[in-house]
Amino acid sequence: NNYISKIPLKGLKGCFPPSFCNFNYSTIIIKHLNSPSMVQYTTVNVTEEPPKDHIIWSIFNFAYMNLCCLGLVALIHSIKARDRKVVGDLEGAREYGSIASCFNMAATVFTCLIILFLFFFVLFANYNK
Repeated sequence: NNYISKIPLKGLKGCFPPSFCNFNYSTIIIKHLNSPSMVQYTTVNVTEEPPKDHIIWSIFNFAYMNLCCLGLVALIHSIKARDRKVVGDLEGAREYGSIASCFNMAATVFTCLIILFLFFFVLFANYNK
């Protein structure tokens, strides 16, 4: 006669696994024992993962891959994301972190393409001599 019933209080937004979701989920677990007066309540709060600010990647791009100041712009947005996270505005921190990530990707890709272009240019320039 022992069984456990789970009652969801606030539903999921349709995303799995929970580490990638933006939700606060609570469940009451009621364990029914032999006597009806014995009821145990447990509330489980699953918190969301804090937003990423990509500060290390931005510092690296600012120092070594600062093509057209993309590394500087990424660093500025990373600092804004960190400030928003400290203040408690997680949605603003997520937006600034996403923008910083885009600028970091652009700086990394463009700098690597230029380095590859220069490498092949020097290689073929010396090959034709």
